[in-house]
This record gives sequence, structure tokens and C-alpha cells, in this order.
Amino acid sequence: MTRSSKKGYYVNEKLLKKVMKVRELPLEERAKHPIKTWSRDSTIIPEMIGMVFEVHNGKQFVKVKIIEDMVGHRLGEFAPTRKFIRHGGRAAELMMKKQQAKS
Repeated sequence: MTRSSKKGYYVNEKLLKKVMKVRELPLEERAKHPIKTWSRDSTIIPEMIGMVFEVHNGKQFVKVKIIEDMVGHRLGEFAPTRKFIRHGGRAAELMMKKQQAKS
């Protein structure tokens, strides 16, 4: 999911307006006002650091707190769309029995 460096990063305009509005708040208040978004393809920019987003994964909203290491990635990378349960088979059954015995 790369984008040409000469084109720059992509951030949804509507999302950028919400970010600038929340950015005016003090740092302590930013976490209390999460930004809901369906724009999974928007790039995380430095202005978003310290904010909390609720990114839609197709079924529900997943809370994502933005930290410095996330800059340059996409919002959708931190809200998985598929849920892994586990592989079946005899080995999985034995593991389940061991876990139940420990409980």
C-alpha cells in the first residue's frame, strides 16, 4: 500500500478538519474526545499524535491511540477486519483440554 513520495500523503479532508478542531483542546482533553472515522486509508500525520480515533473495521469501531511510531502508517492498519479464532485439529483439542485443566 505504498504511495509515491512526490504525491505526498493522503488524509481525508473531513477527517483533517476534525483533527484540527480537536487539536485546539488541551492534551488531557484529547483522549476524552475520540474521533470516529470510516477513512481507513488516511495516513497518520504528526498532528494526530496523542489523539484517539475510533476506526471502523466493517462491523464496529476500534479505538486507536496514536503514538509517534505510527506516523506514516494508515489508520486501517491498526483496526483489523478479520478475527482469527484458531485452527482446528487434534492438537488444538489437546491444548484446550490443558488450558481447561489449569483453570
